[in-house]
Amino acid sequence: MKYNKQVKTGVVVILAIALFIYGFNFLKGKDIFSTSLNVYAVYDHIDGLTANNTVQVNGFKVGTVREIKIDPKTGKLLVHFIITDKNVKITDSARAEIISGGLLGNKEILLLLSGKGKTLEDGDTLFGFNEVSLKDQVNEQMLPLKVKVESLVGSIDSMVQIFSGILNENTMKDIEASFTNMKLAMESFKNVAQNLDTTIASSDRTIVAIIQDFKQLSGMMAANKDTLAMAIANFKNISDSLAASNLKTTINEAGRVMTNAADFLAKLNAEGGARVLLGEDSVVLKDLRRTNARMEFLVEDISRYPGRYIKLFGKKKPNKKEEAERQRKLDSINRIPK
Repeated sequence: MKYNKQVKTGVVVILAIALFIYGFNFLKGKDIFSTSLNVYAVYDHIDGLTANNTVQVNGFKVGTVREIKIDPKTGKLLVHFIITDKNVKITDSARAEIISGGLLGNKEILLLLSGKGKTLEDGDTLFGFNEVSLKDQVNEQMLPLKVKVESLVGSIDSMVQIFSGILNENTMKDIEASFTNMKLAMESFKNVAQNLDTTIASSDRTIVAIIQDFKQLSGMMAANKDTLAMAIANFKNISDSLAASNLKTTINEAGRVMTNAADFLAKLNAEGGARVLLGEDSVVLKDLRRTNARMEFLVEDISRYPGRYIKLFGKKKPNKKEEAERQRKLDSINRIPK
């Protein structure tokens, strides 16, 4: 009986120790009764990854991080994790990415599987990398903006320097003087506008009277449009008659007579000119007789037949007998000795 109690006590102690060891390893993520695949991955930084964090494939847990230590040769972080799911086939071309899992941002290892390469063996190392963090994404987006802002600040600085060089004391005085002149010009324009308003207001009655007179004149012209049309037609007939008349011939004849008279007076004023010019057989006396006869003939012809010279005064034409008599007189005048 004594030995039976000791055996039972020993068995209980051994079981307790075994349960303790199993529980301790279970809490650490180790399953001492399962066969697991030991895998390693190398990282520059692990972003807060710790032991016992999850290793997953497409959100399904397939393993656990065992330990993390620094490689003394390279100075990089060596992460040791185990794959406990025997159904997962991992090749040496797979990659281990550290990601943020859950709302709390706990770090996990995501295995990116690939069908290429050889099946992974116990103790092999995978290529490890980190996902792009929110900080990195913000930095990536902000970097171009930062470059643009720096460039803009440089441009603004250059513009400020240029304006500082241009807007010196003399320039500022000129600008101030320009604004003063503009103010004076605006005041002058305001005064002109006020004077114009006053002038227009005082001239309203005059403008109204002018408009009324113009309205009356236009009404009178509209009422007498037939009379005006007849007057315009008569004026047109007069102008046509003057254009078609022998007025030019008459004027030329009178001009020739005046020229002869001027020559005569010039000769008469000369010394001894009166005796020579007015002698019985003088050329001047003959010219005077011939000129006098032509003037009488011209006056008589115009009074009897004005239609020959100006069609406006009448349309009377000489008959054959009168025309023969007129030609006879003209021939007698031309026969006067020169």
